[in-house]
Amino acid sequence: MEKRIAVLPGDGIGKEVTNGAIAVLQAVGERFNHQFHFSFGRIGGNAVDTDGTPLPDETIALCKESDAVLLGAVGGPKWDNIAVELRPEQGLLKIRKELELYGNLRPTLYYGSLADASPLRKEIIEDIDILMVRELTGGIYFGTPRERTMRDGEPGALDTLYYSRREIERVIRTAFELASTRRKKVTSVDKANVLETSRLWREVAEEIAKEFPEVTLEHILVDNAAMQIIRNPKQFDVVVTENMFGDILSDEASVITGSLGMQPSASISENGPYLYEPIHGTAPDIAGQNLANPIGAIMSAAMMLRVSFGLTEEADAVEAAVNQVLDSGYRTGDIAFEGCKRVSTTEMIDEIKATIMDTDALLKIQNCYS
Repeated sequence: MEKRIAVLPGDGIGKEVTNGAIAVLQAVGERFNHQFHFSFGRIGGNAVDTDGTPLPDETIALCKESDAVLLGAVGGPKWDNIAVELRPEQGLLKIRKELELYGNLRPTLYYGSLADASPLRKEIIEDIDILMVRELTGGIYFGTPRERTMRDGEPGALDTLYYSRREIERVIRTAFELASTRRKKVTSVDKANVLETSRLWREVAEEIAKEFPEVTLEHILVDNAAMQIIRNPKQFDVVVTENMFGDILSDEASVITGSLGMQPSASISENGPYLYEPIHGTAPDIAGQNLANPIGAIMSAAMMLRVSFGLTEEADAVEAAVNQVLDSGYRTGDIAFEGCKRVSTTEMIDEIKATIMDTDALLKIQNCYS
């Protein structure tokens, strides 16, 4: 198989973690006889510095010509005080619009070897497997008008929360389709006791549920959902929610694995290439110090192999290698605890890559985790 991958390292630790994903994909290519061609584009703060815009046209073109997109992270304090339209995060929002990335899939998995890295008790988080489906191109992040304003002689600000029926339908239908291949339960998160958009959201969810009689639908208010993710996360299978709620809740769920650095994601579209990225930020306090956790980016690459390229065995190999390295005690600083083997970013990448390349060991590991 031959595939073209657009790589957008972005800012902060973005380059370090995407380097890890590239190294692992190269190992997969060598191990399984595939060719992955990588082309690089600018996004975020580094694009602002170089091109005067957080998302250059050539980056958009590169992504649209590729089979998949790998993104690092964008933003940082350096660009906190520039014009709103030039902020690095605008590049992220715009690429979602340009590629029509309507849904973000964020899995939260239990890693037995990391149980001590989580602040939650083992019996609460053991065997967790949650898939959050976050609507990605609507809601308050994209609604207009958004502006500073005056009302009754007092300065204020306005953000608009808007959803069309079509935006709601497609992401909820995706959640039901995914749940039908898993444990057949969808939890729809809203704030229907207060928000009109949430009442529409709930109505659409009820209608789509009739198309999937084998899947159970439950509704939960977002404030209760935030509590239940910590109190009893085992109750959840597929969780679907609007843009801002999904952003917050999926970050909260990362506490189950002990670190944002462990969490991958896939952003899906109806037509164009999918985009894969870890859910963590740019971590400017450790950028360039070889301290970042690359596993979120590496597991995002595994999602790319499985979802975009249909390479199930190869994705299984990456996931099994990550589990084996963690089981062997290797840890970056964010997931380190007493008695572990603390390693740098590049050392963690090398351990995972070597495990993938060790054919005999990999077969044993895959059998163990299958």
